[in-house]
Amino acid sequence: MSIALRRPSLPGRRLDAEQLGHLASFSLRLEVEIYPKPGLVSHIDDGAHRDMDAELLCRSADTLTPFFCDLAAAGAEGAGMSRLRAIGVAAERAMLDATSGVNTHRGAIFGLGLLCAAAGYRNAIGVRKPLGRLVSERWSEDILSGPAVLRSHGALAARRYGAGGARTEAAHGFPSVYDVALPALHVARGLAPHDQEAIRVQTCMTLIAAVTDTNLLHRGGAEGLHFAQSSAAAFLAAGGVGSPGWRRRAADIHHAFVARNLSPGGSADLLAMALFVDRLEL
Repeated sequence: MSIALRRPSLPGRRLDAEQLGHLASFSLRLEVEIYPKPGLVSHIDDGAHRDMDAELLCRSADTLTPFFCDLAAAGAEGAGMSRLRAIGVAAERAMLDATSGVNTHRGAIFGLGLLCAAAGYRNAIGVRKPLGRLVSERWSEDILSGPAVLRSHGALAARRYGAGGARTEAAHGFPSVYDVALPALHVARGLAPHDQEAIRVQTCMTLIAAVTDTNLLHRGGAEGLHFAQSSAAAFLAAGGVGSPGWRRRAADIHHAFVARNLSPGGSADLLAMALFVDRLEL
C-alpha cells in the first residue's frame, strides 16, 4: 500500500512553530515510505513488526503534529526542560490513544521534539548554531539528570549492555545525526542524485552500520547488533546505492533482518531527525 505523503508548504528555512511541527511529522512519514530498509515497517510490508504497519505509523505521525508545534513554540519562548517534558508526556499519551497502546514513536517524540524546541529557540534569538548544539547547550544537564523511562525496551537494553541510548545521544547534540547521517545524505546525493528513496536507504544503512542501536540490542542482543551492523557495512562496502542491483541486495538484507526479528528502530528515528535537520541546515 502506497502512502500519500502530504508535503508541507515550507517557504525558506526560517519556519514558524506550526511549520516546524508539520515538518517534523512529515519527516516521520518520509521514513515510513522508504523501502527496502532492514527490518523496518514500510508501505511494502511490516518488517519485523507484528503490532504495527505503515498506516498506523502515519496515523501516529499525524497525531504528533500539534505537539511538535507546541514544542517549537515552547522553545521559542525559552522554555526549560520541565515544560518540554510535560508536552512530550502529553504527546506520548496521545500517540498511545491513537495507536491502541502501540509504541510507534516514543523515541521520535523525544529526539525530534527537542530538535523542534531548538529550532523554535534558534528562530527567536536569531542565531545560526546547529540545532544539535543548541539542544546540548540548553538542556543537556536536565536531559541526563531527568527521570528515565525505566521500563522501555531501549532503556533496558542500554542498561544491560552499557549503551548510551537516546538520552546520551541528545545530551551530546545528536552526534549520530551530525557525524553519521548528514554526511551520509550528502555522499548519497552524489551516488544517486535523482533518486530520493535511494539517498535515504543509503543513509539508513550508514546509521545501522555505525550506531549502537538499543532496539537491536533488545531484540537480538550483542549478536543481533553485530549481524545488523556487519550486514549494513557490507552493503556500503559493495558500493551501496551506487552499485548495480542495490535494491535486490538491500531487500535481501531486509528479509534477513525479518527472519531474525531485528528492527533498528533507533536508526529509523535518527533518519527522521536527519531529514528534519537537513531541511533546516542545508
